[in-house]
Amino acid sequence: MTPGGTPGAPGVVVVTGVGRYLGAHVAARLAADPRIERVIGVDPATPGPEFTDLLDRVERIRLDLDSLGGLLADLEVDAVVHLALVSAPDQQHGGRAAMKEQNVIGTMQLLAACQRAPRLRKLVVRSSTAAYGASFRDPAVFTEETEPREVPRGGFGRDILDIEGYVRGFRRRRPDVTATVLRFAPFIGSTADTTLTRYFSQPVVPTVFGRDPRLQFVHFDDALEVLHRSIVEEHPGTYNVAGPGVLSLTQAIRRAGRVAMPVLEPGLSGAAAIARNLGFGRYGLDQVDLFVHGRVVDTTRLEREYGFTPRSTAAAFDDFIRAHHGGVVVSRDQLAAAEQLVLEGIRQVRSAVRERS
Repeated sequence: MTPGGTPGAPGVVVVTGVGRYLGAHVAARLAADPRIERVIGVDPATPGPEFTDLLDRVERIRLDLDSLGGLLADLEVDAVVHLALVSAPDQQHGGRAAMKEQNVIGTMQLLAACQRAPRLRKLVVRSSTAAYGASFRDPAVFTEETEPREVPRGGFGRDILDIEGYVRGFRRRRPDVTATVLRFAPFIGSTADTTLTRYFSQPVVPTVFGRDPRLQFVHFDDALEVLHRSIVEEHPGTYNVAGPGVLSLTQAIRRAGRVAMPVLEPGLSGAAAIARNLGFGRYGLDQVDLFVHGRVVDTTRLEREYGFTPRSTAAAFDDFIRAHHGGVVVSRDQLAAAEQLVLEGIRQVRSAVRERS
């Protein structure tokens, strides 16, 4: 029997990133599992008040990832769940430099600590389908073995490639540890609050003129289920995690009851800037390329090895729509800014037509 008293279930689990939505929910779910003796949440910041009740049974430690080495050994940790990743730069908190420090350097420090933890036998790392990049040369469907045709333009995609490279090195050094890498499609659902959900909550949604990319999502609750099974069961390897099926971008916008505003590809960054001014979140090159080229992954390995199939992309998106019925309320100034976005898009298209004629 294992320390947790159940085959496959670890006794002591450390979860990084519990100050964020995903980390807090994963830690709370593990703490509610009677097969697990102890859950320790690690984050350099104190979790917000919205997570106080959720984390009631989780031991919380304010700690940077570079200070984890002694902690993992002293607490005799059996498993680590690494969720402390930043998917988009925040200019108010150090921008791209701080994002890379958190994602790449932080993961290096975590893996160094894991390598020195003698009792560790399981490591689960959050990754992303952004590892495949997004370009016109992409295959119709990515499998876990597919190499990206081009290095991702966006910082998050490049960070993911670095992170997975470090995990491969860790596997070679600690073959006794079951290492699981989960490449998640973008999260969506009734409770998710992400760059993507804010994008589809805009009254006017910028799209790329002449493009209608195929998209996949994963419901947040299904992501929690896969993460939980990765800890209490044995699933070594790398897995795509996405809802079966696809939605085109125009289908998703229509389902959300929004209005698409096509702009020329160079102008999408300008549209994103207006969206930021409207208060609807941050868009980087990772998101721009996704909205231009799309991305579809194969989930056969996940369904076979886990015995679990996430709800479809369409069902996950519909759950998001039901939870946001009625949409957002925008002010007169916000509507005026949206009208300017429409007019700017029209001007760009007319200018392009004149240049080609």
